[in-house]
Amino acid sequence: MNQKLLALYGLKFNPFSPELPVDAIYVPAKIESFCWRIEHAQIREGGFAMVHGDPGSGKSVVLRLLAQRLKRLPDVTVAAINHPQSNLADFYRELGDVFGVPLRPSNRWGGFKALRERWLTHMQASRCRAVLLVDEAQEMTPQVLSELRLLSSSSFDSQSLLCIVMAGDARLLEKLRREELVPLGSRIRTRLACEFASREELALCLAHLLAGAGNASLMTPPLQQTLCDHAAGNYRILTTMAAELLAAGAQRDLPVLNEKLYLDVFAPPAKSAPRRSPAGR
Repeated sequence: MNQKLLALYGLKFNPFSPELPVDAIYVPAKIESFCWRIEHAQIREGGFAMVHGDPGSGKSVVLRLLAQRLKRLPDVTVAAINHPQSNLADFYRELGDVFGVPLRPSNRWGGFKALRERWLTHMQASRCRAVLLVDEAQEMTPQVLSELRLLSSSSFDSQSLLCIVMAGDARLLEKLRREELVPLGSRIRTRLACEFASREELALCLAHLLAGAGNASLMTPPLQQTLCDHAAGNYRILTTMAAELLAAGAQRDLPVLNEKLYLDVFAPPAKSAPRRSPAGR
């Protein structure tokens, strides 16, 4: 959103943009609790954590929030997988890249050993594990998931070398029920289910975004209630509709967004009555 539109409504940033500043994110109590557990316990103990839920329920937002918090901690290495659908060789290449370990794909054992040594050295120096964040983890192949489990544990599975936080939709849960992935599923220590948000949670989120952007009265209370009623419990749907209203309001130079604008933008077009043929034809 350009500066002219921001100035029209006195906004510091677009409160409904996917590029929302991390500090402006609405953090419900259950997400705060999950991040606290990762930050204060799991990075020292290691192992797997998982965020799961339907598309638009806030999984990727949790990883953004968690990444920023962990990067603020001293001596914590945070890396992210950007291509979860890689085959095993490419997965090793990406791990080597994000952790700064030179690997040769032709020597998988050498890569396995070098990565584990890097993580063990980090753990001994800082007393906390390096962190690997994986978004869209349902795209990972069973072979890669199994390799990650073996790669990140040592001393006959009594020592975790890495803290791994995966986020995925229902397909990840289904995948972890497969026989070859049951050992991984049983090792997930911390879980966060991003479920459908209640109307009250959506209203709190919307109010938080508006206030954080600098204009708590941008939308009338009835419009805020209408948006929450029609968002189907989904944060992404809520912000997508709100963004469309913001753009439409700016185009019409409206000082405040109200229910009339909602009806103009989202009301289904009126169906024209079928033409009746003249009698006798």
